[in-house]
Amino acid sequence: MASSVYVAGLGPGVGKGTVALGLVELLSRQVARIGVFRPLVSGTGEDPLLTLLTTRYPVVAPYAESFGVTVAEASALVADGKREELISRIVERYREVERQCGSVVVIGSDFSDGQDDGHDELPRELAFNARLATEFGSVVVPVVSGQGKRTDLNAAVRSAYHSLVDLNATVLAVIANRVSEGVTPPDGLPVPVWAIPEVPAIAAPTVAEVAAALDATVVTGGEAALDRDVLDYVVGAAQVPAVLDHLTDGALLITPGDRADLLVAASAAHAAGNVTLAGLVLTIGEFPDPRAVRVIERLNTGLAMLVVQSDSYHTISAAGRIAAKLSAGTPRKVEAALGAFEKHVDTAELTRLLDVTRSSRVTPLMFENDLIDRARADRRHLVLPEGTDERILRATETLLRRGVADLTLLGDPAEITRRAREFGVEIGAARLVDPATSGWRDGFAEKYAELRKHKAVTLDLAYDVVRDVNYFGTMMVAAGLADGMVSGANHTTAATIRPAFEIIKTVPEVSVASSVFFMLLADRVLVYGDCAVNPDPDAAQLADIALSSAQTAAAFGIEPRVAMLSYSTGSSGSGADVEKVAAATALVRERRPDLPVEGPIQYDAAIDPGVAATKLPESVVAGKATVFVFPDLSSGNNTYKAVQRSANAVAVGPVMQGLRRPVNDLSRGATVKDIVNTVAITAIQARS
Repeated sequence: MASSVYVAGLGPGVGKGTVALGLVELLSRQVARIGVFRPLVSGTGEDPLLTLLTTRYPVVAPYAESFGVTVAEASALVADGKREELISRIVERYREVERQCGSVVVIGSDFSDGQDDGHDELPRELAFNARLATEFGSVVVPVVSGQGKRTDLNAAVRSAYHSLVDLNATVLAVIANRVSEGVTPPDGLPVPVWAIPEVPAIAAPTVAEVAAALDATVVTGGEAALDRDVLDYVVGAAQVPAVLDHLTDGALLITPGDRADLLVAASAAHAAGNVTLAGLVLTIGEFPDPRAVRVIERLNTGLAMLVVQSDSYHTISAAGRIAAKLSAGTPRKVEAALGAFEKHVDTAELTRLLDVTRSSRVTPLMFENDLIDRARADRRHLVLPEGTDERILRATETLLRRGVADLTLLGDPAEITRRAREFGVEIGAARLVDPATSGWRDGFAEKYAELRKHKAVTLDLAYDVVRDVNYFGTMMVAAGLADGMVSGANHTTAATIRPAFEIIKTVPEVSVASSVFFMLLADRVLVYGDCAVNPDPDAAQLADIALSSAQTAAAFGIEPRVAMLSYSTGSSGSGADVEKVAAATALVRERRPDLPVEGPIQYDAAIDPGVAATKLPESVVAGKATVFVFPDLSSGNNTYKAVQRSANAVAVGPVMQGLRRPVNDLSRGATVKDIVNTVAITAIQARS
């Protein structure tokens, strides 16, 4: 089952509420825990559609948790140049809903729908919705208006599909809504296209909605009268015969309150069955003559009579702008909408598509949120040796609040507490341990001396060594007092990982520990190895790096297709470096015949399908590689930094691999976000 379906309306008044309602109804029959979400709400009262869905269905999150931000909040962030913060806030709110659900229906934003109130700085709606759908990992169902379209509906449908695909969205199906009778949607698109006809009972506002929009006083009429659909407006300004000629079924008569003749005549026509009116609106704040009201009441029309303060011109102008909304207060509309959806959409085919369709794109935000979710699902205990560093303390607060991992901070507890208080950080749930005074120090010293006796390490020397926070933290991991360690914010890479090489060591089948970077590009995640540890690995070591990198990729949900990089592709070049890569590739194939691997191969042939079609047309890896293994540290380190800077990619790592227990290194320029991501990665590694 697709975990998220994003309903995106292309333009105002397309009726995406009908599609959202139909999808929730469909999924609610198959998914025990369903969620609904709106990225933006107006903030000027509860959103009617969101209220309807959160009250009608057994959704896991209440209304207050089922939206991202208000339009005003979004506008303020964009005006301040904080568009990415806007996206992050919405995605974080969405993830809170998604974590609880088997499937989520997202109803796209409406901020350009009639907004003339200073919110024009917001991003363009289509691109904004496409970006969010990609960040959520949603498949998209665009809704196109068919209202008034006959010859140009095909163009609108095709444009919707291709526009979203061009914006990297994964389109599930296209729905044309409010389609005129006799108009059929196009075929020939790679996804289904369904057409829902114009249904007046859905598109028309109710008398209650008109009353609310006009701030009217209800003179007569109960709930049933207010629930009538307004299909037309007629202004009563002429004489009675002329007005009677213009009355139509479902019309709302708008007339000055002193026109008792028109009120009585229209009511009589309704009571006689000549016409079925929606109701009566009296303008200029004038209440009708009581004698006329008594006559109308005796006719027992059941019509609502409203009084507004504006004149007829401004009343009809305002009424024409009222859009119908599906809401908990319009049960008839809800049933009509569900009926239209189920009648005109092939729900069996839609169910099948939802079962098999997944968004194939992975954005940096998606990957980062997935790390948090996976770490939280199987919570581990990690040690952070640099307990007094401000970034570590702020990351600790975030990690504990989000439940990513249990944490031990190393350092003087009094100093850690003082620093946390200084920064206004809450770390109360963290365990604080001072290596200098810890009761574990003696045992760690004995163990380290035993491990390093071949290097003439005495007990006294070991006692001094394990006081170092990185050695102490590594000993905690080796002793099972922590599941993993993250350090490096204030230490070199060597200082962080040397204790791991000495104490934890590599897994038996791997000759060398290595590292990878997760390269988070705009729409996918690649794995680069080794870019941080081994300067010039030989063929056997290079094969180990490739196998470890493939295993790491698979552990984080990336299907491994391994490219063994060189300065030539296939047999086009020669030399010792090419031969080393060729030998390493042969070793990988021998040890893992099931693993897709190609080498030697140049970077362009590994990543670009066009180049691959020319250089290695039969390869299952060329043009589709996800794991890139560099022949030496120089090429790997420079390439990851070049891609990071020139492609605006996020580089997460280095992530150590090949060790018996996870220990990971931070850059000394690491941000709080980097630390949170690295801790989550380490927690996930600790599960395997």
